[in-house]
Amino acid sequence: MLSWDLRIMLSAAVLVYFVLLIYFLKKKALEMKYTLLWIFAGSVMAVCIFYPQILAALTEFLGIQSYMNGLYTICIGFLIILLMSLTSIVSRHAAKLRSLIQEAAMMEKRIRDLEKQLNDKEEKS
Repeated sequence: MLSWDLRIMLSAAVLVYFVLLIYFLKKKALEMKYTLLWIFAGSVMAVCIFYPQILAALTEFLGIQSYMNGLYTICIGFLIILLMSLTSIVSRHAAKLRSLIQEAAMMEKRIRDLEKQLNDKEEKS
């Protein structure tokens, strides 16, 4: 199924992938809770490299003729799941940001009103 040369190259790629994850964590470019998603993705890749029988069984179960087509289909499905989870994270952050902006605008208006009242009282005195 997978030649040893291909397994070695893919293993090296997964190793580089994990090193990059650790680097991004160290530089605080990624938060831990989001990194777990990428660690899961890397683990799935590693399992597929070291146990290609799982990939073969999965492609056979899905009724896909070629292992490479099965691999592409599984990768695309996995990417869609990653994109959906990242989109939900971005949506939650956008809602929080919108709420914070509205709160800040209301506080700024209140401060301006209070400053105006204070200035009016000083002018009357």
